[in-house]
Amino acid sequence: MKVSFVKSTATNNGTLVVGVFEDIEPGQSFRQIDTENKGAISRAIKAHNRFFKKRGEFVSVAGLNGVTYDRVIVAGLGKSNELSVSAAREIGGFLLSHLLVMNQQDVTFLLDIATVKQVTSKNKKKADSLPDMLDINQFSANLAYGLRLKEYRFDKYKTTLKPKDKTFLGSLTFLVNNPAATQKIYDELAHTIEGVFLTRDLVSEPANVIYPKSLADRARALTKLGVKVEVLGVAEMKKLGMGSLLGVGQGSANESQLLVMEWPGDDKKAEPVAFVGKGVTFDTGGISLKPAANMEEMKTDMAGAATVIGLMHVLASRKSKARVIGLAGLVENMPSGTAQRPSDVVTSMSGQTIEIINTDAEGRLVLADVLWYCQQRFKPKYMVDLATLTGAIVVALGHHYAGLFSNDQRLADLLISSSKKVDEPIWQMPLHENYNKIMNSDIADVKNAAGRDAGSITAAQFLQRFVKDTAWAHLDIAGVAWTEKDIALCPKGATGFGVRLLNQFVVDNFEK
Repeated sequence: MKVSFVKSTATNNGTLVVGVFEDIEPGQSFRQIDTENKGAISRAIKAHNRFFKKRGEFVSVAGLNGVTYDRVIVAGLGKSNELSVSAAREIGGFLLSHLLVMNQQDVTFLLDIATVKQVTSKNKKKADSLPDMLDINQFSANLAYGLRLKEYRFDKYKTTLKPKDKTFLGSLTFLVNNPAATQKIYDELAHTIEGVFLTRDLVSEPANVIYPKSLADRARALTKLGVKVEVLGVAEMKKLGMGSLLGVGQGSANESQLLVMEWPGDDKKAEPVAFVGKGVTFDTGGISLKPAANMEEMKTDMAGAATVIGLMHVLASRKSKARVIGLAGLVENMPSGTAQRPSDVVTSMSGQTIEIINTDAEGRLVLADVLWYCQQRFKPKYMVDLATLTGAIVVALGHHYAGLFSNDQRLADLLISSSKKVDEPIWQMPLHENYNKIMNSDIADVKNAAGRDAGSITAAQFLQRFVKDTAWAHLDIAGVAWTEKDIALCPKGATGFGVRLLNQFVVDNFEK
């Protein structure tokens, strides 16, 4: 899809989308089109009993006089004081869904400048605290951004689809007062779109395509953008003493890998920020075998690693000023004659011994060694891990929030702040010594599972045992890495959750 921003357009074909507010009369352009068509649009709006100009509501009118567009769509923008960046993105996602239903290809979006001035005047008391809410250039760029995020489809294995069937919109044109400024805003956002789509692609691929080595190979493509990529194999990890990670993958024919990515930023010697991803490319549960029902979803158990790879793509493509380290432990958890057993005791890189209670509590075993390695080698200022770690977090938070655990309240607050800016919500969960005691083992330093009670918290407590004095946060994304239905900015499938959040976190705290 081609996205462009212009002051005026001479084409006047395809579909015209006119944005209207719930609490402000439509602008001059709307009134002119409506008048030329003897009030047909106004009558259509009144006749449409669900349309009250609320955000995400639409009315379509075709065959209008005096308009060369094939169709005019009136888009509800909601209340004027809710005209925010987030709202613009959400409207973009809703609009794409509507356009696909209407089978529209070439679209022009109009929001009257006069209307925006009315909004500015109406909300002048809020202008200091919410300046971007009132800017047509910001609004247009972010609406296009939301539409593009929703446009994603994973259909590479649908052999019956013809190329034309894989094309959704041909062009999207915005009428704005400053095309150059709008284009600049959109170009910055477009880098994030690429990273989100990369993450979604990786999570969507089947497990016979994405396994430890192939996922590491996909990450190697980032070298073209200037990312330094290093991959450690089994022999190298054995020398490092990574018995915790290697135990998970020992039942698989696909050898485990440790992926290390470095983006130098403006200062190669600066204290870095590090992001660590869980990369279980398929999780059968091992000897503690999962039920057959829905096991196909376990191809997504590498979503944390995919998020880190997508994030590194964003940072490199936009030439981030920050020095960032991305790491991922890549394993496949399979049952076999060589697989790890419940009751085994393994020795982690930290020297701590771990009693294996449940081989399906494998992600924390992978992260334990990668977190330790990250601290020992890179000494980061902040360290954030992402993992589809527990079903318990889904029970607690459903599919709307990721769980946040941290040993540093400042870091937690910074992540929450960034999450709100991009609408990838996270909810802070507790860490406490009483939960930590539950993880004590009778025969080793720690056990890897402790039953159903507070499962996401005890998993986080396990991870914290492998964190030294580094400010650390753990994001349990089990409930948000995949969606079973269309949502505002994503179709059914992999969401790419975390790429936008962590990119914003880097922008907010390492690029000022």
